[in-house]
Amino acid sequence: MNPVDLQQIRSVVTSALVEARQSARTLGHDVEVTTEHSVALEVIGKWFESEATRRLLSGAEPIDAELEARITRDVVKQVLGMGALQDLLEDPEITDIHVPGCGPVWVRLRTGERRVFPPVVASDAELIDLVRGTSSRLAGGERRFDSASVECNLQLEDGSRLFAVMGVSTRPSVIVRKHQFDLSDLSELVARGLCTGEVADFLRSAVEARRNIIVAGGTGAGKTTLLRALLNCVGPHERIVTIEDAYELGLDRFAHLHPDHDALQTREANQEGLGEVTLADLTRMALRMDPDRVVVGEVRGAEAFPMLLAMSQGNDGSMCTLHADSSRSAFAKLAAYVTMSGNGLPVGVVNSLIAQAVHLVVHVSRANGRRMITSIREIVDSDGERIVSNEIFSSTNGELARAMFPMSDSLGAHLRHVAERAGVHSEGVRA
Repeated sequence: MNPVDLQQIRSVVTSALVEARQSARTLGHDVEVTTEHSVALEVIGKWFESEATRRLLSGAEPIDAELEARITRDVVKQVLGMGALQDLLEDPEITDIHVPGCGPVWVRLRTGERRVFPPVVASDAELIDLVRGTSSRLAGGERRFDSASVECNLQLEDGSRLFAVMGVSTRPSVIVRKHQFDLSDLSELVARGLCTGEVADFLRSAVEARRNIIVAGGTGAGKTTLLRALLNCVGPHERIVTIEDAYELGLDRFAHLHPDHDALQTREANQEGLGEVTLADLTRMALRMDPDRVVVGEVRGAEAFPMLLAMSQGNDGSMCTLHADSSRSAFAKLAAYVTMSGNGLPVGVVNSLIAQAVHLVVHVSRANGRRMITSIREIVDSDGERIVSNEIFSSTNGELARAMFPMSDSLGAHLRHVAERAGVHSEGVRA
């Protein structure tokens, strides 16, 4: 049987999709995913009709229906998905995917176990093309990935985050973090062992009491998952503005809980070096968008300063995530980020701002495949170069329990009032 030219089919479909996207963007909008899928199927169908006619006239063997269906699925995965990587993306048991060029692919499962799979591309160049093709389909506009822009950070259609790097590494590499949107409520996190019911009640009351919260932890510890669950405790009458490098929180998936929200995402500079929009820029923009709460997906630089200003000037109930190895070390990291804004403030003033703005730090970690909250710390005051805080929940023998130091009277009274009003078990918020 004469082989089918898959490259030719992909080329024809890609050209049709590029034309459809350009036509749509000329009119000021993006092509819907369902529309792109329909365009791809229509073009593939016409190609097979033309090929069937050609083979009939030449006396060649026709293409059977099973092979045509398999080729159609493969081509659609290539041009609208991520090729062989798509099967791993669709596996619900996989949470992380590491693709080192054309080498074997490593994945992490929900259980924490790591497994290795065969390569998903035939060459390093093919992996780069795969990232570029995926980026070109972004609704928010293409993100460059070349020698001048060696990293690419974007959200896939299923909500996963893709990060790719080239040029500064021995070979191009792709890392995909698959977000577990099914874990979107504190009660679900309790069922998964992230925290106890008492801690969940405390956190729910803290959110409803509009406490400013930092979720700290290491990479892959579950910071975004916990932040999403905390946000889903916010009532539907409140307006939320989220700020992210790549859309990860996915509040649009919970529109029934947050009918009034805006999601902002950073933008890279164009080839002329113009048009860049940073997290710090977005944080300042968010304050002009009449938010009840401002949420920064991940604080790691100059955006810390405007975020703290937002928290201390009336936007109570704001939240963010931060990389830190403990709840206490989050203060030093936050202070360092504030100094990156170039404001020239002395350490004492910075600590005073932190103490006024932040109420709680929740630390999460992952060990032996298990994610859990390991510490909750209340910020009480500042004393020069020191932040005064109480650890009100701490991890002992792998379980989170109430610590030696009680929460402050003002916080305890406030949370008890909220808990009683909402009918939350008072045990979770006792002083």
